[in-house]
Amino acid sequence: MAILELRDVHAYYGNIHALKGISLTVEPGEIVTLIGSNGAGKSTTLKTISGLLRPRHGEILFEGERIDGLRADEVVGRGVSQSPEGRRVFPRMTVQENLEMGAFQRHKGPELDADFERVFTLFPRLLERRSQKAGTLSGGEQQMLAIGRALMARPKLLLLDEPSMGLAPILVEQIFAIIGEINGQGTTVLLVEQNALQALSVAHRGYVLQTGSIVLAGSASTLREDPTVRKAYLGES
Repeated sequence: MAILELRDVHAYYGNIHALKGISLTVEPGEIVTLIGSNGAGKSTTLKTISGLLRPRHGEILFEGERIDGLRADEVVGRGVSQSPEGRRVFPRMTVQENLEMGAFQRHKGPELDADFERVFTLFPRLLERRSQKAGTLSGGEQQMLAIGRALMARPKLLLLDEPSMGLAPILVEQIFAIIGEINGQGTTVLLVEQNALQALSVAHRGYVLQTGSIVLAGSASTLREDPTVRKAYLGES
């Protein structure tokens, strides 16, 4: 059974039809990526899954149960956590306090301590900056913190929205290596990313979105070799 399934999902911003019948699946243990240009509907798809935007039509199932009518905090409680576009850390809180916010639905105890250890092992820089205000971190460090905060909810499905945005190439490689490591530890990942080459290098499967619709789908290797993808998203002429 798919851990996540979207069935003919339509979503709107006012009168703007942002998602036009999105249907996709994510299997347990996969990294699935959504690629496409700005305005294609990638981030809107994640917001709709997270409960931040309600679909007007269609169904969203998580572990076989519908979640499209739940509040965002209830979706988190089911096991879906998101690292948002633009990081959106709490700038006046410390790194430690930001991570604690990711675990706001959980009680302190050995499991929580283990999750702090997991995050600090994945991101040693955060351990060094533990008492530092998040607003004083570099862009790369804030991205690490945003992902770490999402992991503190101990998600079964991690939603990542543009994790490479605004980062230097060496940091992009580091972030994607860590995404692969997180997946290797057993966390399923749905990744939205404009850097299609990096996304397809780490993902198992992918979907290509265009103006709110899925226009291509397949294994990451198949999409990497597709002439349309290569020309439109991998920078080849």
